[in-house]
Parts: sequence; C-alpha cells; structure tokens
Amino acid sequence: MYKMKKWAVGIVTTGMLGSTLFATRTVSAVEPISVSAEAAFVMDNGTNKVLLDQNGNEPLYIASMTKLLPIYLINQAVEEETISWDTAVPISDYAKAISQNYELSNVPLRQDFDYTVKDLYEAMVIYSANGATIAVSELLAGSEPAFVDLMKKQLDEWGIEGYSLYNVTGLPNNYASELGNLYPDAPVNEENKLSARGVATVADHLLDDYPEVLETAKIQEKIFMEGSGDEVRMTTYNLMLPDQLYARPAVDGLKTGTTDASGASFTGTALENDMRVITVIIGAEDNLMRFGETGRLMNYAFTNFEKVQVGEKGMAVETEKPLTVDKGKQEEVDLIYSEDAYVVTATEEAERTITTELSLDTELLNEKGLIEAPIEKDTKVGEISISVEGEESDYIGDSSNQASVAVGSTIEKANAFVLAGRWITNTVSNGWNNMTEFISGFFN
Repeated sequence: MYKMKKWAVGIVTTGMLGSTLFATRTVSAVEPISVSAEAAFVMDNGTNKVLLDQNGNEPLYIASMTKLLPIYLINQAVEEETISWDTAVPISDYAKAISQNYELSNVPLRQDFDYTVKDLYEAMVIYSANGATIAVSELLAGSEPAFVDLMKKQLDEWGIEGYSLYNVTGLPNNYASELGNLYPDAPVNEENKLSARGVATVADHLLDDYPEVLETAKIQEKIFMEGSGDEVRMTTYNLMLPDQLYARPAVDGLKTGTTDASGASFTGTALENDMRVITVIIGAEDNLMRFGETGRLMNYAFTNFEKVQVGEKGMAVETEKPLTVDKGKQEEVDLIYSEDAYVVTATEEAERTITTELSLDTELLNEKGLIEAPIEKDTKVGEISISVEGEESDYIGDSSNQASVAVGSTIEKANAFVLAGRWITNTVSNGWNNMTEFISGFFN
C-alpha cells in the first residue's frame, strides 16, 4: 500500500495533501434494516459492493428466479453466434406439455407453429413462461438436464457455491418427474436452491454483460405471437414497474419467483443518481411483502449510500508513487487511470480518506519484477484496489473495488551507453555502501 489521499465528497481534482494518512473522522457504519423475508440482499452493480446482507449465504428455494441463468446463457449464445434471435425453435412433447399447464405461468405452445428464439425469450423475461424456457434450453443443449449442466458450469465459473439445480424453470421437480424428464438422481420432492448472494451475483453478471436485457424486462404488456391467430396477452409480474401497483421510479427489472416453497421472491434493480443497485428478496409472504420490502431495500440503499468518483480516465493516480521502469530513457513513469473509478460509500458530509493498493500484471514484468522499456503511453499495467478508510466493505466476486491503471507516458528504451553508465554508477554506489557497512562493523 502506498501513499494515501483525502478527497472531499465529489471532488476528484484536488492535489495531494501529504504523503501520509491524515486523521479524519471515521465514516460511521450504516445501520442495516431488517426485512420480513427469509433472506434479503442488496449490492451496487457498478462496484459490486454489498450494501445489505440478511441471511444472504443460506441456500433457499428460488423458484422462477432460476430463469436468470437461462436468460444469461441465451444472450451468451446469441453473442457467440451459436444461435440468432431469428433461429427457429422446435417444440418437444415435454415443452408442449408444460406449456399447456394452465396452473403455471405459460404461453401455450404448439408443435405445428414456427417460434423464434426472440419470441420465446420475450415470453421468458416478460411472462416467466415455463414451456418457452424449456424449449429454448432444449434447442441449445439438446435436453433440459444437459442445459442444467451448463447452468451449473456457469455458476462454478463465477465461484458460486452451495446451489442445487434440477431444472431450467424453478418449478418443483414433480412436474418433470410426471413427464419422465426428471434430472438424473434428482429428488422428486425438491426444487432449485441458491443463496440470495448467489442470485445477486447472477443478476450482476447479467446486467454487466448483457444490459440490454432491461429493454425486455421493463416491458409491461405484449401480445405473444401477435397476428398469428393464437395470441396470448402477456403482462408483467414485476409490479414495481411504472404504473403498476407498487411502482417505484427507476425500477426497470428484473425477475420474480413464486412457489409454495420459495414464497414470494423477487430480484429487483433500479438506477438512481447514477448508481444501479440489485436487490434480492427470498421467501416473503405475498406480493405486498415482496415488493413492499424491496421498496424498503431500495430506500435504504439510495438514502444511505452514494456513488463518488475518485478517479477519471487519463487522470494521474495520485495515491500511487511513480512506477520504476527498467532499461528506459526515463527510470520512472506516472500511473494514470484507464477508466473512471468510483467508490460507493456512506452518505455523509465528511471528507473520506481513499486508499489504493497496486497489483501489477505479472505477465508484463521482467526477471527483476519490473516493467521494462519500451512501453507505450496508455498501456495497461495492472489494477488498483480502492477502499475508503474506516469502512468495512464486502464485495461480490473480487475481494475489493478495482480499477485498471496504465502508464501515463511513452518510455523509450535507453541506448547501450546510457545503460552502461547506469550500471557503473550503481556498481560504484553499491560498492561504496558495502565498504561503509564493512568498516562501520569494526566500531559496533
């Protein structure tokens, strides 16, 4: 950890106040609220900072919030051009049977009809359609159990633990069992489980990698297969969207989930004051509690925390000393931010002490552990972990809030004469220091 700098809230251009940590009023801890649900979790989508954690690590039934994973993997497959939004989706007997169950959330599917990935994807996101989710999963993996394996693999890659996944929909396993499609060795009387932290992590990756999902998630009503003669009016289950019963400005997603085991659950997201939060409620009693408590979580987040810019792309990283460059015409180079850098911190009229810790890209280091010339301006050389002194922070994924950094100028390689001169100077200096230490040893 190098020099530390104190910034006033919202000010990012103030000069260095000193090379040591200044005494400042410790930012007081925000008192968390208690939520009427089995679990509740709140995080900032930009920095991945956890803002509230109520029983967030216990695996619980998540119902249709399961569909966040198929939604992610479908977007990924489109991005990788494995499929396109216009790809035709065949309807299996199993997908058709589930879709025709009117006790469940569904758009009824037919096998003599042409559906595209986009058609069924919209039904999944807007209307939580179970048969549609199964059909697209079968298209991508060949079967629902094979797609569940892809979901598990993705959770493993994200470092999410303690899950139990048996299907792509979040339905109780008995539905698949009755139709001969139960995941191998799965218990019939079980459902998918994931912790609130795990659900938030999935939502975080979805919003980071495919933010366009919100364009579909905020649709409140749409006709499925309009003009086909087999239309279904789909209406959102997210009652926090504009003009809905529990409407809150800036809410634009994301996914509900409801079974007897999971209760009324909801993964929400909202953007206010340039800060996007993700909320998760698992196991509320009903819609009133599900959306009412989510509103309390959002009030808590936006009232008690704010997003503060501490670095601007191209600006010097003043909390870090210049970087030593080996074999360069100049022996040091300043670091600059490769991207805008932010912290999410408690809302207070107090100065904050920002600390950073540098981690260099080891692939760029030579055998001496140094960056070596030549190196071009704006070359990314590592990351800094950014924290607010006095605040205990928990983050999803990485253990800290990070920003990439680069060298602020081009350093050309020094010629042989310059390098030889430096070698002689260093050798003489080291020799003199060694002799001084040797002689002083006689007098100690």
